[in-house]
Amino acid sequence: MSNKTGRNGANPALAAQDEGADMLPQAISHAMNKKLTNICNKDICPVCKSSRYLNPNMRFLVNPECYHKMCESCVDRIFSQGPAPCPVAGCARTLRKQRFRRQTFEDLMIEREVDIRRRVAEVFNRRQEEFLDLRAYNDYLEKVENLTFNLVNNIDVKETEAMLAAYAAQNKGSIAQNAVREDKEHSNAEAQLAADKETARVRREESVREDEEERKGRLEADRVAQERIARGANPPREMQKVVLKKSTARRKGAEKATLAGEDNGAPTATFEIQGLKPVVAPEPKRAYDAFGGLIIKPEYYTLQKRYEHPWLDKARTDPAITTGGYDVGEYCARAIMEAFAGLGVFVDQEIGPREGHIKGRWY
Repeated sequence: MSNKTGRNGANPALAAQDEGADMLPQAISHAMNKKLTNICNKDICPVCKSSRYLNPNMRFLVNPECYHKMCESCVDRIFSQGPAPCPVAGCARTLRKQRFRRQTFEDLMIEREVDIRRRVAEVFNRRQEEFLDLRAYNDYLEKVENLTFNLVNNIDVKETEAMLAAYAAQNKGSIAQNAVREDKEHSNAEAQLAADKETARVRREESVREDEEERKGRLEADRVAQERIARGANPPREMQKVVLKKSTARRKGAEKATLAGEDNGAPTATFEIQGLKPVVAPEPKRAYDAFGGLIIKPEYYTLQKRYEHPWLDKARTDPAITTGGYDVGEYCARAIMEAFAGLGVFVDQEIGPREGHIKGRWY
């Protein structure tokens, strides 16, 4: 079987293999050079062309207006005298020095999206309890996400910004209230976290102290046992049992305390929200009523301060009656209340139909 050869006597298949083998290192080298170029471009200031390789302490700053990064020296040199246009070619936005900050994420697109989402969340800060049901709250979140998507992807930016500004102006009060509530919850969460850390620290110190006391107790028990053995007596096993019981009791007490602590943290585009609960003003606080609204004033009679009667006159002046604290006024009030207690009560109307009595009969 003969092998086919080319005009110069070489095998085409072998030649293709040799050519592919020669191109593979070139492709790898090209990819590595491209990657190194991208890495170098990230460490080079686009304004002054300074490199982090020559200046390891160089810091890059970004401005939320355009997200073009530049070194700190260029920011001080260009924007120290006041606002100035961005020095990057093709960008004409006016930048201010106080808005420059250090870059948080390596990808500037992610940096921009995070800033946009934070700005939108400061305006659209409605809470779930403000809506009638979960569906209305989810619809609200979907609308907010649509606005955020438009801003992130530069879709209808002017209309979206106008809608954002109009909503902020119309709901200024509720935005401020929710912001205060969120700050308060954040402060409470931080205080709770600090309290938990302090409790854990105290618990660790208590555990170390208990372990030290247990160790000392065991050493003392061993010392006493050695002394008794030296005297020819039996070692005090009861003392070791007492030490173990005390340490177990301390651990159980600490566990109970931990469990108890855990039990006890112009017609323009507008943004319309559907399904919000109606805002109801809180009722004013009423004065405390010991009787819970029960009216104790007599309905059928008027109680007088003094009733004239020979027996009552004698009771008012007799030391044998007044010495014990007897009050004639209380006697008169009770007597009149019992006399009028049956007025307005119709027994036949209350229990007559139930027992089959004839209506209109008086008892």
